[in-house]
Amino acid sequence: MVRKFFSFVFFCLFFVASVYGQKRRDFVQFINGQHAWVDSVFQKLTPKERIAQLFLVRAHTNLGQRYIDSVAQVIQKEQLGGLVVFQGGPVRHARMLNQYQKLAKVPLLVTFDGEWGLGMRLPDSTVSFPYQMTLGAIQNEKLIYEMGRQVARDFQRIGMHFNFAPVVDINNNPKNPVINFRSFGDNKHNVAQKAKAYMDGMVDGGIIASLKHFPGHGDTDVDSHYDLPQLKFSKERLDCLEIFPFRELIRQGAPAVMVAHMNIPSLDAKPNIPSSISRKVVTDILRKELGFNGLTVTDAMDMKGVKKFFPNGEADVMAIEAGHDLLEISENSARAIGLVENAVKSGRIKQSELDQRIKRVLAAKYWLGLNQYRPVNTINLVNDLNTPASKSLVQRLADAAVTVLKSDRRIRSFDKKIETAIVSIGVNHPQDFEKGLAVQLSDKKEFFITGKETTEEMKDLLKEVRRSPQIILAIHDNRARPGSEIKVNEQVREFIDRLAGRRTITVLFTNPYVMDNLPIERSNSIILAYQNDHFMQKAALKVLLGQTKAQGKLPVTVNRRFAYGDGM
Repeated sequence: MVRKFFSFVFFCLFFVASVYGQKRRDFVQFINGQHAWVDSVFQKLTPKERIAQLFLVRAHTNLGQRYIDSVAQVIQKEQLGGLVVFQGGPVRHARMLNQYQKLAKVPLLVTFDGEWGLGMRLPDSTVSFPYQMTLGAIQNEKLIYEMGRQVARDFQRIGMHFNFAPVVDINNNPKNPVINFRSFGDNKHNVAQKAKAYMDGMVDGGIIASLKHFPGHGDTDVDSHYDLPQLKFSKERLDCLEIFPFRELIRQGAPAVMVAHMNIPSLDAKPNIPSSISRKVVTDILRKELGFNGLTVTDAMDMKGVKKFFPNGEADVMAIEAGHDLLEISENSARAIGLVENAVKSGRIKQSELDQRIKRVLAAKYWLGLNQYRPVNTINLVNDLNTPASKSLVQRLADAAVTVLKSDRRIRSFDKKIETAIVSIGVNHPQDFEKGLAVQLSDKKEFFITGKETTEEMKDLLKEVRRSPQIILAIHDNRARPGSEIKVNEQVREFIDRLAGRRTITVLFTNPYVMDNLPIERSNSIILAYQNDHFMQKAALKVLLGQTKAQGKLPVTVNRRFAYGDGM
């Protein structure tokens, strides 16, 4: 009996170790190997169904049951390879995924744009981690790795497998309309280090991570959702800067790379050709020159940046011709599959290359354990996606990101017992920061500037605020996409300029580039909190009250006064 017991224990330990080891197998090496399950599945599929494995269809649960059912019909009819999941609710998502998986001959690969976790698409019911620009200020990459592990746990709990993150674009154009706060910053080494931590956390947690947007979308002033950006830089410049993080992380085992819709004449001289469907970019540079053997995926194929000059399914065929493994959100997947099949028959696309990519996608599903697919259990799902541990991690990341600029002298001498004026711009009632500060102060006056005040009202406000020996100027940015500038009228701008002096601590819940847009430079101390979320407000309050010491460093150069790496 004892012998049987120890044999059972040994078996259990061996089984757990085997499962753990399987998740940690090198992804790139694994998907390029031969596997009996992959070969078996491949043989059972028709030529059209094999091609369909390369296509990902859009999925929502916030557009009504009719939309959900329409996607179900597409999956059942076309047997597509996977999904790109967008807005909705966690339980509805899980039920939808369970429904769709039942319709698929081969388990679906479920992908998601979760740069700051599930909260990027499900903000009202799941955890949002800080933006990548905020993370770029953190000096401890272990925290970002931990975030990657938590994101992987959340993905697996809801039934998803592949995160289109991290963004490794170097945001060296402050006016970038599409990357900006989604980037770790403008220093290529910092971007690579932060991205590696996030990537490793997700992959070690058992999901696929994808670097984006190759070969680098950081220095554009056009949003590829709406038009085709053009990069006129030399290949030498691109190699030295934009491509640097991709090259470094490919060397360190990056599992997937998403290719952007950008026209780059120095890489492919064909007129108006987006990088995403250029064989010179995808195969010659990414595959051959950089030695990338993981999964390549296009940015969404319904974006104007790719379909503007190559409409009616031609872009889909060119994406396969270019060398891609996965196409994200074709405008018409049935049409695209038919066109690809015809391109194979005509010799335009090599059958051997196509089969290799199909088997790579199937191998990725095998690596994920989808050969033993299990439906998502919806019991306690919302609680499991909002654990105290996750919320604690968000706060630790926020605390580590807060950056103090210019001086911390006024913060060190901050006195909770003397009269303090709290001036809040961009809001009309107390936020978490103001509420938390108010309960700590013995004598306070609160003012809210909305931009609708008259000239006389602003003059009177300025006089009243200046009577206080201690001033806190809090600037809030409530926009969903916090850009590089905050639009304030001249009266408010002049008010800020005259208030920012030696008695003032300015606290910014904004994009760091805003510091070049607002006259806050004369403030005695500046606390930069990067975004307006409650966790950043709490983190800034801790620094102001001396409960924690700011450790963050500025991840971008804003101007001559505020440069990359600044921070007390």
